[in-house]
Amino acid sequence: MCGIAGGVWSYEAEGISLDQLRAMTQSIRHRGPDDEGLWLAPSRRNELFTERPGGPGVALGFRRLSIIDLETGRQPMSNEDSTVRLVFNGEIYNYRELRHRLEGAGHQFVSHSDTETIVHLYEDLGLECFSHLNGMFAIAIWDSKSEQLVLARDRLGKKPLYYWHDSERLFFASELKALRKLPNFPSEVDPGAIDAYLTFSYVPHPWTIHKGVKKLPPGHVLVFKDGKSEIRSYWDIDWSAQRSIGIEEAKSELRERLTEAIRLRLRSDVPLGAFLSGGIDSSLVVALAQKELQRPLKTFSIGFSEADFDETQYAQRVAQEVGTEHCRFEVQADSVAILDDLVRHYDEPFSDSSAIPTWYLCELTKQSVTVALSGDGGDELFGGYERYRALQLSERLQRWLPSKWLANNPLIKRLPDSSARRSLGRRIRRFCEALGLPPSKRYMNWIQIFGEASRWQMYTDAFAQQLPDRDPFEFLEQAWMRANPKRRDPMSCAMAADLQTYVPCDLMTKVDMASMRHSLEARQPFLDYNLVQWAMSLPVEFKMRRGRGKWLLYETFRDDLPLEVWNRPKMGFGIPIAKWFRTSLKAKAEGVLLGADARCHQYLRREVIEGLLKEHMEGRANQGYRLWNLLMLELWLREFS
Repeated sequence: MCGIAGGVWSYEAEGISLDQLRAMTQSIRHRGPDDEGLWLAPSRRNELFTERPGGPGVALGFRRLSIIDLETGRQPMSNEDSTVRLVFNGEIYNYRELRHRLEGAGHQFVSHSDTETIVHLYEDLGLECFSHLNGMFAIAIWDSKSEQLVLARDRLGKKPLYYWHDSERLFFASELKALRKLPNFPSEVDPGAIDAYLTFSYVPHPWTIHKGVKKLPPGHVLVFKDGKSEIRSYWDIDWSAQRSIGIEEAKSELRERLTEAIRLRLRSDVPLGAFLSGGIDSSLVVALAQKELQRPLKTFSIGFSEADFDETQYAQRVAQEVGTEHCRFEVQADSVAILDDLVRHYDEPFSDSSAIPTWYLCELTKQSVTVALSGDGGDELFGGYERYRALQLSERLQRWLPSKWLANNPLIKRLPDSSARRSLGRRIRRFCEALGLPPSKRYMNWIQIFGEASRWQMYTDAFAQQLPDRDPFEFLEQAWMRANPKRRDPMSCAMAADLQTYVPCDLMTKVDMASMRHSLEARQPFLDYNLVQWAMSLPVEFKMRRGRGKWLLYETFRDDLPLEVWNRPKMGFGIPIAKWFRTSLKAKAEGVLLGADARCHQYLRREVIEGLLKEHMEGRANQGYRLWNLLMLELWLREFS
């Protein structure tokens, strides 16, 4: 697990020096505090190369967090004749199996690292090599024979990879902060990115907050050659495919696949533990992992003093049941003191409020271990979110009830709002307001922060004129359509869409940035791509039945966890954000969002923001998540614009 940076440039373009390359890697030192590797060399076409900016050549930089092969796994790493050189962030879980095959084909290994496996696999298969890797990765390969730079990102976007293609040069890095070290970095804000951020709480790929800077989409490879870049997909999962399978066969195969995914992720040469929230997914990962180990697994949970947001009692119960060595941390309301750190580290506007407990959980977990398993992905694979069940219920209701009447009924609109996490009135109102819409738009209505009408009401005239001709909804709609609604039910389409959008852009971004800030590696067994492909082919009836999500998980593993874990209400990993805006965060929010120096006023109308704050403070509506979204945007603008 590491951080990477570098670039390639042609004769006419401007390159970077060794000192500039070092500045890039130093900015992401937290991703790899154990070692550094820098390599700067001429292109084969240029015999007059110097290290002065402007010379054609290639640069690869690396920061290492040692996990596998602590002694000899240094990067950049090359093949026998140094024609292939690589830097790599991530872990390849099937590297031992791949190495055995490569050694049989005659390749000579000088280390025991997973990195060297990629080098030799690329020698044999070229760009096809990435489809053989089971893991999380962001990879940069310089192929001197072909005079090309190759960038690749894992299938589900667990590891980030940013790049800036400017004329006849291209630079890349694990985090935006490394690219910001480059001369003439394009820091101009992309208006379309702000529009998307206010919709989703994140900036979706391939865009970033900066014009001209992009994220490589998950499951894609980029080839830069002769000053031109070409992007192609290497993962061709058929999201629309549904298999015919019996319940008993599915249960047997699920246990085998999840156990194998966990077993692969237990490979480590450093101390390993697991996050344990007390929810079904993390509890299952912990229970199955403990069965594979000869010692108690170290587990970690984080809670709140507010009972409505604390689930650590369930984590403690699971730890006792399966026999782990458990540690509980508590986040107090003054945790908002880390807001500036979050804004500065995440590089882009990002308003998933669970980044706060995730940040603290990673910080405290790192005190005991260097690798932690997590339960991320179980909800998206097996129908765990309430919004999937709401979609299923709405489909049934629309067959029998006048949905438009329900959506516009004044009695529905009068239902009381609340700061409580599971406010019944708020949930009913949001549910009914979306009835009558097509399934994808109905789903969008439930997951968005600001809807289209709300955003346009908030935008200044000048900002509205700057917006590009792209609708943020298209990001979700395109992912939804890949599941082919003519072949799959809306719930399966929603899960497929989340795996392509929410998982890489929100969930994995949150976990990667928080964990790597504290030099901790997080591994997600549920997001093993073999398990993902299999689970997505299951009929929805195996996931959602009799009002229960994760039905197949329950049928398969009911005896592996205490009954109260299966029957408890879902809580997620949120924070009491609505309460904070009326108490400890009130003064900061009003001062920052309404102050004369507020940067967001160049994009957003002050009176609309003031109205949202007033509604929330007076208890007339719960605007907590919208205010958090606006606050994080304003703090980002103050830091970076």
